[in-house]
Amino acid sequence: MSVVRISTINGLLLALYFIPTWTIAAAKIAIFPIRGIYERANIAPAIFASDHLQLYAAWTVRLAWLLALSKFLVVAFFALFVVIALLSARRKDGDRDEALTLALMVGGLISFASMILADKVGEIAALRLHATESLMLIGGLLITSMDKRKGESASRLGSATPAGIAEPAH
Repeated sequence: MSVVRISTINGLLLALYFIPTWTIAAAKIAIFPIRGIYERANIAPAIFASDHLQLYAAWTVRLAWLLALSKFLVVAFFALFVVIALLSARRKDGDRDEALTLALMVGGLISFASMILADKVGEIAALRLHATESLMLIGGLLITSMDKRKGESASRLGSATPAGIAEPAH
């Protein structure tokens, strides 16, 4: 019987949200960089850059492309995790959690930075969106790390049995 870990289920649910949401937000930037960066999901870095850094239009486009590229990177890691999770029948070890961990870490950094910038510029709707996404990603990272530690301690406990002594049958 195959045991599905809680971090796998959580990662799949997070991917179900972040892959379409961040793909759409990044695609809007890719199609129309200036208009796309002023969407609610991307507006905090745009307003902060234009107000506080006083960037020219060319630099604003570069910032928009950098934001879109970083969001596409997170989407790619989530998609890679989904493919690996669906192709592997048994995931008892944490050897295939690297893609999920990278997606959670990079996505968490992007969302947390966007939340801080939304607070600085006073965008309440963007602040709520980025705070929710940050909590989802940081919570997923905590679940993944705790699930991995639980698996490591169980494997150490199982290998602590001396070689000459047989374990009792249940």
